[in-house]
Amino acid sequence: MSAMPVKTQMKVPLLDLKAQYADIKQDVDAAVQRVMESARFIGGPEVTALEEEVARYSACPHAIACASGTDALLLSLRALDLGPGDEVVTSAFSFFASAGTIVNVGAQPVFVDIDPRTYNLDPHRLEAAITPLTKAVVAVHLYGQCCDLTAVRAVCEKHQVWLIEDAAQAIGSEWEGRRAGSVGDTGCFSFFPSKNLGGAGDGGMITVRDADLAERLRLLREHGAKPKYYHSLVGTNSRLDAIQAAILRVKLKHLDRWSEKRAKNAAAYDALLEGARLTRPYKDPRGRHIYNQYMIRSAAREGLRQHLSDRGIGT
Repeated sequence: MSAMPVKTQMKVPLLDLKAQYADIKQDVDAAVQRVMESARFIGGPEVTALEEEVARYSACPHAIACASGTDALLLSLRALDLGPGDEVVTSAFSFFASAGTIVNVGAQPVFVDIDPRTYNLDPHRLEAAITPLTKAVVAVHLYGQCCDLTAVRAVCEKHQVWLIEDAAQAIGSEWEGRRAGSVGDTGCFSFFPSKNLGGAGDGGMITVRDADLAERLRLLREHGAKPKYYHSLVGTNSRLDAIQAAILRVKLKHLDRWSEKRAKNAAAYDALLEGARLTRPYKDPRGRHIYNQYMIRSAAREGLRQHLSDRGIGT
């Protein structure tokens, strides 16, 4: 008597980087080999080319590669001379680095509540948080959707404070036709593997409109040295590895295609969850949402998570 076939359950991981790699394996492997054969592991043509390509993609004149998205924020704050005695306004709902980097430079974070539809900083509450000690606003673009950059920028200009875009989850997103990272004084991106444009490790990028500020950021990421061993200021070591840059250059060519597929998946979820007892993501019609994450709200959060986990669905 033969054994009955066992029904296997399909697993749905939250993120499948193995599948992504399989799709572009030949090009990624060739890029890594190119760097290994060149032995140019720090700086060099791969990093420079990625900076130029991200600058063009983000519609910004300058891009400076660094070691992580957290360092992108930290270097931006330092380049703008923010420190003890200064207040920096930011979102009350974000990853720890948005506020942690402010504390790291000695400044005081001031929190503004969010728009519950988008999870981004509520621009209508922003002006009330500005004081004579306010020197900057760190505006977070959460889950792949820009905050109201027009309104936030207007408040910053009125009060003459810097605007830093925390676009760690939002590369390629747009607000009223302008790319994330092109509106603020700096735009800060993360290449953590789970991002829409993710590396094979940590990495970050800063987009800048002002040439002098861009040069200051380049100095800060390399111990303030130019030329080598001649230090005009005290910086740190926050460089993007050439291997990471080469991999990211391959992936950047696919980024819009991947982001559009995410948007199509989000539309499918929207349709399938019609009428369900949960809140689906709100997409502001004034922007382009790249859906780094598809966020739902449920009054039965833990029960729903367990229900999905029992069925092999990652959340």
